[in-house]
Amino acid sequence: MKKILVTRRLLRSNEDKLKNLYDVNLNLNDELYSQDKLIELSQGCDGILSALTDKLDEETINKLPDSVKILSNFAVGFGNIDLEAAKKRNIAVTNTPEVLTDATAEIGILLILGACRRASEGIEGARESNWKWSADYLIGKQLTGARLGILGMGRIGQKIAHVARSLGMIIHYHNRSKLSGDKEQGATYHETLESLLSVSDVLSVCCPASKETVNLINKDALEKLPKGAVVTNVARGDIVDDEALINALDRRKVYAVGLDVYKGEPNLNPGYMKHKSAFILPHLGSATKETRTAMANLAIDNLTEFFDTGGCKNKVN
Repeated sequence: MKKILVTRRLLRSNEDKLKNLYDVNLNLNDELYSQDKLIELSQGCDGILSALTDKLDEETINKLPDSVKILSNFAVGFGNIDLEAAKKRNIAVTNTPEVLTDATAEIGILLILGACRRASEGIEGARESNWKWSADYLIGKQLTGARLGILGMGRIGQKIAHVARSLGMIIHYHNRSKLSGDKEQGATYHETLESLLSVSDVLSVCCPASKETVNLINKDALEKLPKGAVVTNVARGDIVDDEALINALDRRKVYAVGLDVYKGEPNLNPGYMKHKSAFILPHLGSATKETRTAMANLAIDNLTEFFDTGGCKNKVN
């Protein structure tokens, strides 16, 4: 029986499934393993079911035992893994695409609504019972008629566009390539990021993380937005330059932000805390029972497919 190291706690049904298939080393306390401990625990293992919180860089991968042949990442993203280093060690890397589209898009819409309609300030006022209605109390930005710029029109971006369109938003997008008409659904394509930014009353960052997208939304990019734009991020924290975005909030170049991801998670840049208009969530994109169950099942299925066939349709390296 193959031996699998599971680096983070999964839902019980998923852990039971694993135990029926493999000799598993579960993380019952949901401890965030150090790289040294991860290497130690992987001794004698045939595969690792990893999480985004695991830093599997070149140094760590090079110290993994030769027995490890697959890293099945419990996420659609894989920015925590050095793919080239894994490839050199002949270690397959897999992810869990498609199953978290709906849940993440829901959070993307929540970020847009929360930032535009000043939800953080409203929640604070309601809890402290210190609000008083007036005609101009917590006036926010209405979505109807606003231009939504989507950076990265993949599955999640397309689902956000679909819901936002029903709210009366006008959809623009920038992607590596133009979509077919049936996927665009009337959205306007922009060949350059600069062009997209110039028409984005609300910017929704949905693109995959890569070396090329680190700090893609930086000071220069933010200057190209209309004054008073709203910036949301449901993708990865590294895509946004926090200091530049906070500075844009300070100068009121940016009206509000909605973030489900940010650099240094869970440690939030304290500059955001100065702004009541910052609507920030703790990486809830895939946090529904249905989605987390489906993600873990797919990560397990990736292991099984790899061990049975030597390959996997969700292999990313």
